[in-house]
Amino acid sequence: MKKYFYLIFVLFLLLGCGKQEVKNYPNSNTDIIAFGDSLTYGYGAGRDESYPAYLSEMLGREVVNLGVSGDTSAMGLARINEIKRYSPYMVLIEFSANDLFRKIPKAQTEKNLKEIVRQVQNMGAIAVLVDTGGAFPMDAYTTIQKQIAEDYNTLFVPGIMDGIYNKKSLKSDQIHPNDAGYKIVAEKVNKVIEDYLK
Repeated sequence: MKKYFYLIFVLFLLLGCGKQEVKNYPNSNTDIIAFGDSLTYGYGAGRDESYPAYLSEMLGREVVNLGVSGDTSAMGLARINEIKRYSPYMVLIEFSANDLFRKIPKAQTEKNLKEIVRQVQNMGAIAVLVDTGGAFPMDAYTTIQKQIAEDYNTLFVPGIMDGIYNKKSLKSDQIHPNDAGYKIVAEKVNKVIEDYLK
């Protein structure tokens, strides 16, 4: 009898550890929002070949694309009210590469990302930090976002450009993916979020 009780207890622990604690999971809102820069917009491919478009196909439900090419984290924060036009269940937050290109201090990027996450969570949505990765010195932003994800109980998608950045066959220019590259990005995002959409 004790043996069966022990097995049931272990099974309960294993099942209980299947998902990390994520703020606002679950919630009663309905929309999935992709909020970011050119990597969200789909620069270098058609809008129907962006990662949100491929993700929508994978999930069988709409993913709203609120990506704007060239956006920094500050620009994203300035237009965050766009999200309020919807009923955000989950918001995929993808910023930082343009902060690097424009030499914005990392401390300011971190502050902006924290405020975006805070406001998204105040809307009752699940926040998902989507990390660019890809090449040095983007690793510093990976570290920042991983820590924010831990501190704010968000989901974290690591290195969407890892394995793409150095492959010409997956890119439309020196920076952006092509349609095949964006499909891989969508697969990476889907892998992290799919269990939180059930």
